[in-house]
Amino acid sequence: MQPLSKIVVVGGGTSGWLAAAMLRHHLKRELCEIQLIESEDIGTIGVGESTVPPFVGLIQRLGIDEQAFIRATDATYKLGIQFVGWQQRTDTYFHPFGVIGKPIGTHDFYQCWLKARTQGDSSALQDFSPCNVMAGSGRFFPPSRARNTPIGGANYAFHVDANLAAQYLRRYSEERGVKRTEGLVTDVRRRDDGFIDHIVLADGTTIHGDFFIDCSGSRALLMGKALGVESIDWSQYLLCDRAVAVRTENSGSLVPYTRATAQKSGWMWRIPLQSRVGQGYVYSSQFCSDADARSTLLRHLDSACVDEPRVIPFTTGHRREFWKHNCLSIGLAGGFIEPLEATAIHLMARGIDFFLRYFPNRACDPALAREYNRRMTADYEEVRDFIVLHYSATSREDSSFWQACQQLPLPDSLRERIELFKSQGAMRDGTDELFRASSWQSVFEGMGIRPRAYSPRVDNIDYAHIEATLRTAKAAIAGMVEHLPTHEQFLAGQIG
Repeated sequence: MQPLSKIVVVGGGTSGWLAAAMLRHHLKRELCEIQLIESEDIGTIGVGESTVPPFVGLIQRLGIDEQAFIRATDATYKLGIQFVGWQQRTDTYFHPFGVIGKPIGTHDFYQCWLKARTQGDSSALQDFSPCNVMAGSGRFFPPSRARNTPIGGANYAFHVDANLAAQYLRRYSEERGVKRTEGLVTDVRRRDDGFIDHIVLADGTTIHGDFFIDCSGSRALLMGKALGVESIDWSQYLLCDRAVAVRTENSGSLVPYTRATAQKSGWMWRIPLQSRVGQGYVYSSQFCSDADARSTLLRHLDSACVDEPRVIPFTTGHRREFWKHNCLSIGLAGGFIEPLEATAIHLMARGIDFFLRYFPNRACDPALAREYNRRMTADYEEVRDFIVLHYSATSREDSSFWQACQQLPLPDSLRERIELFKSQGAMRDGTDELFRASSWQSVFEGMGIRPRAYSPRVDNIDYAHIEATLRTAKAAIAGMVEHLPTHEQFLAGQIG
């Protein structure tokens, strides 16, 4: 069998320690040693302060106490993302987590809502989203503790301090036997068959391994530099390539959602944590200089800075291969899609999830790597398409950036998805996708894309039943949310 007896993780930060934590949880320490190499001289970018719901499930599967994690990472709860000024300058819409409505009989809720709109019903789609209604009133309660209630289909994620999250995962990993080595990788030595044999640190230390995880960030020391795997550039689809970020004091109430506000050459994020707020401006260098971006960010901040703004350049795309020979690339070493939908940490976790699913022996059968690369590529393309939709459907013409967004070429997969939806609200379902129908429906609706008709099969249900169900469901959600604790009240109970 030649099982892997040692896995070497190169690089720390969120990606490195998340990889180490997941591997250590699933692999017996007496069978497989895990060693992580990182240098204190190399700072971490700390992207991904906002997460998506699968991250909560991951924390639970690792046996981590949610309350302890929230206390340690300065975390708050997240019910979705509020988009301000994306379709038109004065528009606002919400992308919620969890369900929107429930099937009416055997009929899809969205189709029933579409028919109701043709009959004069003025209810907004988001009136039937528990997450949207909770977010709108600043309230929160975990749906897992309210099953079979009007908010039982909701979902949530976390806002976290990325550096504190990495420190937490480091403690978790080291307590379970992951060995950390301080050092800077200066050389990567390969065998005659192309596999990595060992790495060399600046002090001359040689570290051998059966398998290597490249978490060295955008430097991609193993996958890019040593193995020569090229990157696929998606800048033709997504114009933003830089961000300027800053931490600010916490002012006002702690809202349970991320805010993404469109600006002249991109968009600004606002991520509330317990003790501070993360704010930043994602922009395109074609239309905005670093100095102008910094000025725009500082002008729109709603509280005082606690550190200096820093510019973070990035390239949207991914490695042509995420797994080659006995090396896997995770995080920025594998690829990056701008932070609009907070998918960075999710894609890191997916990378390790799939690796565990196709876990190799020392021979690293190429068939396993091919399937892994296919699945990871599909995940990246799904996220890419979803984010491109936010830009390409805009009607804004008040700046050169937004005008250029309207001219962006659409990936064929996104174009087909849009056309299918426009026909009669049908969805193109993939395999184990992150963004389900409610996410696509929310963004389509928010960006002004509507189906030309509803499915004629809905005519087989009495409209009076649809009308009564919608009225009851809308009132039930609003009525229950009204009596829930505020986000701050619930959070105070969690952190003691």
